[in-house]
Amino acid sequence: MSKDLVRISVMIRTEQLNQLHALEVNISGYIRDLIDDRISNDTIVLSVCNETKKLYDQVISNSGQTDLDLEPYVVNALKVMIKDKIGEMQKLHDSL
Repeated sequence: MSKDLVRISVMIRTEQLNQLHALEVNISGYIRDLIDDRISNDTIVLSVCNETKKLYDQVISNSGQTDLDLEPYVVNALKVMIKDKIGEMQKLHDSL
């Protein structure tokens, strides 16, 4: 994915701006992330708690990173999760 950026003008409502600033969200990064989600054929949606959502918004929008940059970390987390689940199932099997 190209990291070339172009400057555009976007109009948002004042209350939207105030809410994003209160969340310390980088608006440019947030918009890039939303566009990537919209045009991607390979999108997942995760429901998370408010704290996780705020952390995601801060890390992704303020670091200049994208979901593609996050993907290897998600893959690793899923591998750990499946390993844990296999261990739980093995313990269940052994207890039978």
